[in-house]
Amino acid sequence: MIPSMQKGRSGRGGGRPGRQGHRDRPDDGFEQRIVELSRVTRVMAGGKRMRFRALVVLGNRQGQVGVGLAKGTDVSLAVSKATAKARRALINVPLKNETIPHVITVKYKSANVLLKPAPKGTGIIAGGPVRAVLELAGVPNVVSKILGSSNKVNNVRAVLKAFNLLKLRA
Repeated sequence: MIPSMQKGRSGRGGGRPGRQGHRDRPDDGFEQRIVELSRVTRVMAGGKRMRFRALVVLGNRQGQVGVGLAKGTDVSLAVSKATAKARRALINVPLKNETIPHVITVKYKSANVLLKPAPKGTGIIAGGPVRAVLELAGVPNVVSKILGSSNKVNNVRAVLKAFNLLKLRA
């Protein structure tokens, strides 16, 4: 008898009941990017306990973006938890003529981020974590500069704060 035709088997290797369609979930159009993955340790009585911290940016390249920061005992757990947090924290980015509506400088903790509108054809001129957020948010033309801290978490949060402060003129 062919293994996939055995009674009670779905042909995909079994697994937990009720999870057959997990991998076949329709694509919702969101892309994720791991901006930072770090090993963090905590000193306990029996030695050091190691965990992983993941900073994930999630976006659909059409004006929605979210950021999640989570820890887990292994990399995949940390990434999946961070992705779930990012999905719950999606925000809309206001765009005007394929760029942001106006110049904005935002301070989040010790990170300062400057975002400037750019003409069509400029592309994304940004470094590191700010580039990841702008690309996944779907901002095609923008100039940015990271001022102050080089902390990736704070720079990403500064960009999200800037998106929340952007206003479109009526």
